[in-house]
Amino acid sequence: MAILKAPPTQPKNETLQLRVSQGLKFRLTRYAEFIHATASYVVSEALERLFRKDAEFQKYLATYTPPESENHSGEDKPIKGPLKSPAK
Repeated sequence: MAILKAPPTQPKNETLQLRVSQGLKFRLTRYAEFIHATASYVVSEALERLFRKDAEFQKYLATYTPPESENHSGEDKPIKGPLKSPAK
């Protein structure tokens, strides 16, 4: 039996850029300071809580199927078939 436990697997994080009012940014920064956390943590946790508590959104999400052309992973889709070299 190992003496130390392996750390929990961390989810892959992505960068999100958005605009907020000065007042909201001020309160976000103060709240993060208040709980000794980062603004990123506060936003992530607030959104997780919002998504968990919104029953109507949960129903929508349960039936949602993205169109095949959408890629929300942030990664490029693999190219199917052989790559063609440019004409010379």
